[in-house]
Order: sequence, then C-alpha cells, then structure tokens
Amino acid sequence: MRLRSLLFSGIALTAALGSPAAPAAQFSGHVVTASGAPVSGALVTVFNADKQRKTTVYTAEDGSYAIRTGYDGVLAVRARVPYFEDEVQTVEVQGETTAQVDFTVEKISDPQKLSDTLTASAHLTKLQWDNPDLRAAFVSQCNYCHQMGNSLTRVPREETAWRATIRRMEGYFAMLTDADANGIAGTLTRGFTPDPVKAIQSYDVSPELKNAKVEEWLVGDGLSFIHDAAVGQDDNLYGADEGHDVVWFLDRKTNKIETFHEPDIDLPTGGVLSGIPLPIGVFSGKHGPHSLAQTSDGRFWITNALSSSVASFDPKTREFKVYELGHRHLYPHTIRVDKNDIVWFTVVLSNEVVRFDPKTETFTVISLPHNGFWRWLTDMALPVVMKLAAWFPGNDLQLKLSPHKFANLGHSILNFPYGIDVNPVDGSIWYAKLYLNKIGRIDPVTQEVTEIDTPLKGPRRPRFDKNGVLWIPAFDDSALMSYDTRTQKFESYPLPLLAPNEYEVPYALNVHPITGDIWITSNMSDRWFRFIPATKTFVTYPSPTRVTWLRDWEFTSDGQACSSQSNLPSYAIEDGVPSFLCVDPEGGADDRAAILGAS
Repeated sequence: MRLRSLLFSGIALTAALGSPAAPAAQFSGHVVTASGAPVSGALVTVFNADKQRKTTVYTAEDGSYAIRTGYDGVLAVRARVPYFEDEVQTVEVQGETTAQVDFTVEKISDPQKLSDTLTASAHLTKLQWDNPDLRAAFVSQCNYCHQMGNSLTRVPREETAWRATIRRMEGYFAMLTDADANGIAGTLTRGFTPDPVKAIQSYDVSPELKNAKVEEWLVGDGLSFIHDAAVGQDDNLYGADEGHDVVWFLDRKTNKIETFHEPDIDLPTGGVLSGIPLPIGVFSGKHGPHSLAQTSDGRFWITNALSSSVASFDPKTREFKVYELGHRHLYPHTIRVDKNDIVWFTVVLSNEVVRFDPKTETFTVISLPHNGFWRWLTDMALPVVMKLAAWFPGNDLQLKLSPHKFANLGHSILNFPYGIDVNPVDGSIWYAKLYLNKIGRIDPVTQEVTEIDTPLKGPRRPRFDKNGVLWIPAFDDSALMSYDTRTQKFESYPLPLLAPNEYEVPYALNVHPITGDIWITSNMSDRWFRFIPATKTFVTYPSPTRVTWLRDWEFTSDGQACSSQSNLPSYAIEDGVPSFLCVDPEGGADDRAAILGAS
C-alpha cells in the first residue's frame, strides 16, 4: 500500500452545484497505471476521519472519477484495482473543499502478496474434489453463512484440526454424512496450503458501473452479527443482530447509530437451542432476532429464531412486545407481510409456514409436506430431541440422535423451508425449500399447499416482481432462476463468474419496485449483481470491502438498494465489523455531473 499526504483548504465549490451540506469534501481525478493507461472500473473510496463511514465510486473508461462526501477532517482516499497495489492518499479538509487527487497504481509483483488480495472464490480453486457429490455437500453446507477461502477460513490446518472444525460446524446444523465430513476434511487439508493460489480472474467492467455510488456505515464490533437489514417507512435502516438480541438503527440523515434491546425472557443463553454450543461471544442472547418486516402501522415484526417467538418493535415508542409461538416450532426464519398486514414466516427446522394476525394476535401454523418417511420422522421428532438436548447444554445431543448420518441422507433429511414471499397478483404465499430444491404455494384462504421441483439446486430467498414472476437465487448452482406463476415455466441465468472454475453462493435477492431490476447477492467473490430482465444482462458491482457477505436487499424511496455486511464471524470482514451498505445506481453519475460538469 502506497501512502501520500495532501492538504487542501479554502477551495470552495458553490452549493448551486448540488453538493452535500458543508463541511463537504469533494474529489475528482484519474486512476492510471504506471504506463499511463487509464483504469476503468477502479474503486475510489473516501473514508471519514474516524474510519466509521466510507463512500465509493467507480472510474469511467478514461480513468476519471468524481465523488462528493459529507466528511471533513483528515481523510483517507484509496484507489483499489484487482491485481494492483492499493494506493492511499491522506487529505486534510478544512471547510467545504474540492480537490484534485490522481492515482497511479502499480502491479503487484510478489505472488504471495497478490494471492492474499484475491477473493475467496479464487482460493477455493485450490480444492480438488474426489467426486461431484462431495463438492456439492461442501458448497451447500460449508458456505452456509460465511465465505470459505477468505483469510480466516483458508488457514492451513492438519486434518485432525479440520475434522474438529467440521464437527463444530455440524453442531450448528451443517448436515453431513460421516463420509462427507471425512472427505471434506481431507480435501481442505490437501488444498488449503501456504503456497499462493495461481488464479487468473477476468474483471469485466459493466458500462453502468461508473454511474454507481456505494455508502457504508460500520456498526458494532467484531462479534456483532447483523443478520438482516430492512429499510423502514422513514427511509432509515434497521438491522437484526441475531447474536445479541438487539435491533440496530441507522438514521441516514444524521448518520447516528443506536441499539434497541429486546426484553429478557425466561430461557438460557441460546434459547430453545441451548443444547447447541453456538459460537462463543457471537451468540450471547436468548431470542436470536433474524428477519424483519414492517406493517402499515409502522411496527416491525421480527422472527426470533432462538426463542421460537415473534416480536413487534415500534420505532416511534421504541418498545418491543414478544409473542410466543411455542418451543416445538423451531427456528422462525424469513418474514414477510401481505397487503392486508398479515405476517407470514417460515419455520425452518419444523417444516412449517406460520400466519400471524397482528389484530387478533393469533398464530395459524401450516404444516408443509414431509416428502418421505425419514423427513416425516425428523419433522416429528426434532422438537422433542431439541428439548432433551437443552437438558445437556452445549453437548449436541441432536447430532447423536439424528438419522441423517446412519440413513446416509445428509442435509436432505430436512425439508428446510427458508425464504418466503407474497405474490402481488393473487395474494398467494410462496416459499422455498432450500435442501429439497422445491418451491411451494399456499392458498391464503384455503391454506392448500402445492410444491414444485426447481431445475437448479439451493433455492434460498425468492422474491416476486409485480407481474407475479418469482425470482429465485440458486445458492448451490451459482445461478438466478425465475418462475412465471401464470405459465408455470422456469428460466435460469448463470451468474457471471470471475473464472470458469469458480462459483458463487447467491443467498438472497429483491426486485426493485420501480425499475424491476433484480438485485442479487453473490457472496464468494466480493461482488453483487443487478440483473436487468428486459435485456437479460447482469451489471456487476465489485465491493469496496473484502469478505463481503450480504443478506436481504431492501430499497429506499430514492431508489437505493441496501443490505448488511453479515459474514459470520464479522471480525473476518476487512473492516473487522459488520456494516450497513447502500448502493445508489446513479449516485456516481450525479457526482460526476455536479463536479466535472461544473468545471
């Protein structure tokens, strides 16, 4: 990393140019290589003085950039280009300032240093799998809520150490057969070696990239775990910290961050899943707030995964109220609200969808198809097993009693209804069974259930567009699927990979209410995508932050797409903590017009 310092003061740009309220640092310049060639798609990031916020734009074809911020003080400005050294310049801002800051980036010559900058997806290419089924089990179960192949998870280990790590992950419901666990341990031992990865990645720069602008607000500490983020009716951000029983709040106008704690409950740490030795430090609560959605009266509804309950949170009064579902209903998960303010959510470990009426405060539990004897047995027995396991905290009794190993079924022992959404055309409820590669429809009146096989594996968190087309991330197959509920036909779109031998694990997506574009996470290559249905093309956005793992996308009233940096654990993220993130697809173009157009 190269460092240079500059001082600018008193160089003002008038408010007529549309710049942020003073004090406001504004920068423009070019990014070029040592030979003078312009760099297209370079990330130029400005950090605020205390490094708790950062704003990023992308360079145009001629290497130019322009960026407006609301920062002042001593600021770091960084240019980042894949395969090149980061270059950072420090700028002391006094008052409203515009500054010309140019960057010359140099190729990384040291193979180990280059390897250390590459994405997790590149390092995973070192793993040589004995058979495709073993690789499939690894993708499904070992990339579940964090990257594999980043600097934390690719540390070389002896096979006994990998076996111990995998055993711990099995305690967190990584459902592996003994053969899978042993095969994965051996593959990781042989593959994750100290020598640098020899990967060749192709970073294609989308024409739309130069128009974008990204803002990030760092939140909490290295043990905070903001699972989902939501945009409220007030256009502010709310995040459910599953590990600490709090809701994080970001006021996007003042940039103030607050926390609101859920009320205590008469359960041990870990809630009804206290028999599982959950990650120490990360999971210190009892409720496990997971997913959140807002009804028209302004209240948020939050699934409490660990306490088998739903909580309401009123942003105006900042008060919670907890509604207990019952301990046999294990791991309330993704939550959505229909046009009548009825709350719907999945219960992943109990193979259920639940309807909750906030007016009557009543639950209706809808049992989903079991799909075979072993899954029926698991659906029936698991609540009892977890109750017994709670008598022996942290001992993973459920693993000793689960048939997924001796029946040789692995993760397919579970139905695992995961994502859920409401069809805006007819009000029907649709869910995705992540482990069985199915989507399902629930009639909102009769509650009749119909399930449909998906052509690709790992349907995770689907969303509807306004025409009743269900868009589905294929987590296990690096792809995007769509299902037209009128024609009952699927279409599939492979995600853009950085190399043919890499893969992505798209966790979630959402449909922009105005443009109809599909915003989708990728999570293994520090990027995200925007799919344009009209042209069937992807726009690729490189993340300013290494180890980017995003969950749900939500949209602000001015068209920004927002999510949360949610790798578990968060101390593996480049910044060491989670963050809220918002992407303005035209924010960079606005800055360019205001600064470069005026000059």
